[in-house]
Amino acid sequence: MLVLITGGARSGKSSFAEQYAAKLGQQGMYIATAQAYDEEMKERIGLHRQQREQGNFRWHTVEEPFALASLLMGWSGETTEGRPREQRKELDDAFFAEASGRENEAAAWKELGNGLASSVVLVDCLTLWLSNWLLRYEREPDVEARLSGKVDELVAACKQFAASGKHLLLVTNEVGYGLVPEYKLGRQFRDASGLMNQRLAREAGQVFLVTSGIPIELTSRRFRWDKGGKGIGD
Repeated sequence: MLVLITGGARSGKSSFAEQYAAKLGQQGMYIATAQAYDEEMKERIGLHRQQREQGNFRWHTVEEPFALASLLMGWSGETTEGRPREQRKELDDAFFAEASGRENEAAAWKELGNGLASSVVLVDCLTLWLSNWLLRYEREPDVEARLSGKVDELVAACKQFAASGKHLLLVTNEVGYGLVPEYKLGRQFRDASGLMNQRLAREAGQVFLVTSGIPIELTSRRFRWDKGGKGIGD
């Protein structure tokens, strides 16, 4: 099942995602997308890792800032065998070009690809993953199209993974509640983030909004035109 968990900064969304994961099993894969550009970010990453290690749930942490789609496709059991030669090459090149190739990621690829006992994967967070790609593409004239293509790949991979019977928890941010950014890159990021969240919310079995540490399940409360404008539970 695909679960999307969204909220503002320090809203409690990551803590809720980890608590949710603990209800689904005893161990899982934690895909961290943050990159440690400075000492403050290194401390944040270290603190998050320490907090996970203190819990009863056994996490295997994978640090991957770019290659989410490739990892999820591989972990879902999807292979390139039987595909047209050009498509096989495209998928294989995508993984080896994007994946950072660090030792822990290679081990995680092998472990999950060979059928890890855990069926839980948590990605934290999609907003940082998107910003990583935006910074890579910011000087390209077609940056919006490139980001949209990456989101297309991610959505397809998430659907494939969820269909494999495993649980995929995605943490993302709501970045459009504040002022309109004054600079172009900020506006591109805000727009791309909102569109990405909409795409994934449509595919998710459950969507949660976390505010001030309080999670609200949105899926069952969505407005339905075919229900006379009422929520599903009405």
